[in-house]
Amino acid sequence: MITVNEIQSWECEQWVLHKHYAKRMPPISHAYGLFDDQTLIGVVTYGSPPSRPLCVGVCGIEHVDNVLELNRLVLADNAKNQASILVGRSLRLLPKPRIVVSFADTAQGHVGYIYQATNWLYTGLSKKRNDRMSVGDNRHPRTGFDPNGMLVERSRKHRYVFFVGNKKQVKELKLALKYPVSSYPKGDSARYDSSGDVETQMKLL
Repeated sequence: MITVNEIQSWECEQWVLHKHYAKRMPPISHAYGLFDDQTLIGVVTYGSPPSRPLCVGVCGIEHVDNVLELNRLVLADNAKNQASILVGRSLRLLPKPRIVVSFADTAQGHVGYIYQATNWLYTGLSKKRNDRMSVGDNRHPRTGFDPNGMLVERSRKHRYVFFVGNKKQVKELKLALKYPVSSYPKGDSARYDSSGDVETQMKLL
């Protein structure tokens, strides 16, 4: 039997570090696991977005404290429908009201079909930005910033938004949305990499 349940952030660590392409832990406020009977076969995490302007820009300053980012989605085998089940059910378990944003990275070949399948709003591509890449050992010892680094264009990401709440709350948040809503993008989409090794876990009671 497939179920989705809340889990602790530490239970996600090996999944995020070994199976997700980013290979780093994000800030996690809420975490949920996909279980096949008692075995954990996938995780999804939500946390505060690192960008304050994003939090303000979605629905305005009055809703800034309700913004979350779906920042990791990792599955053991990425079997059919497992991702949409995990995302869809976990959204219903989040505190209400919440404004959830997530991004599909074009550099990884992602279009965001999981978000389309679970009825998120598509709000276009992220803005063009440049990152300064280090060209040697000139990084600042605390910030890691290399003032002499080469500017490299950051990959753009498809941005999706989902509102969690009762009918009244969702209606209010939709009216407050600052981004224009567009038609879903299409195209070939790479599957999420699930090649990393991770020990599937029994549900902790």
